[in-house]
Amino acid sequence: MTARTRADLATATRIVVKVGSSSISGESSWRIPVLVEALAGAHARGAEVILVSSGAIATGIPFLRLDARPTDLATQQAAAAVGQNILVYRYQESLRPYDIVAGQVLLTTGDLENPTSRSNARRAMERLLGLRILPIVNENDTVATQEIRFGDNDRLGALVAQLIEADALVLLSDIESLYTKPPSDPTAEPIDVVAPDADLSGLEFGSTVVNSVGTGGAATKVSAARLAAASGIGVLVTSADLVEQALSGAEIGTWFEPALS
Repeated sequence: MTARTRADLATATRIVVKVGSSSISGESSWRIPVLVEALAGAHARGAEVILVSSGAIATGIPFLRLDARPTDLATQQAAAAVGQNILVYRYQESLRPYDIVAGQVLLTTGDLENPTSRSNARRAMERLLGLRILPIVNENDTVATQEIRFGDNDRLGALVAQLIEADALVLLSDIESLYTKPPSDPTAEPIDVVAPDADLSGLEFGSTVVNSVGTGGAATKVSAARLAAASGIGVLVTSADLVEQALSGAEIGTWFEPALS
């Protein structure tokens, strides 16, 4: 049943959780077990949980002995090939104590635009969920080109939520909620709830590039949240450090109300 309010996350049957590179790679890799503990809690109560995780390129960078995120596509693809393997290994090791098995799903925009491959992707994920596997979805950076890249995994999270008809989408960020202006602005105020027809044109969500490893930001989260909400999926935007509270239905973050069907 679609989550109409934050509180409904505590009992939602199918939840997509998206986490960005800056939250789980590099010096932040310690957060993976914390994230997994929260996901395992939802899984234990019977929920079907799908994790959309960025971080392949960022995770691979140090193993290629690079000082910064590469700018050319070929090296990004090489970093993704190495990093995706390590990233999924870290998730699986964290899931092991809970007796949960992860299933890797790599997608491109073409996979979700082509009816045949879209159907195949949906069938595969439905079967994984039926087997109580926890799908870990990422963009297929190893084969993606600049023309077919999702651009950010916030949008990928929204598209996956649409694909599998999720009850809710949780977009994890570096801050507790969205603000009316960049959080560094002393006049910025937290946004509690966004209605489906809300006019956000007067708000300032800042740059879409927030750090050296991630390509998301407040603007991309707003865009993705509205995309999912328009499809009747409730969306919560909050901090990765608050994921357990988020999945427990706590009154935190910014809630995008789902459009009524």
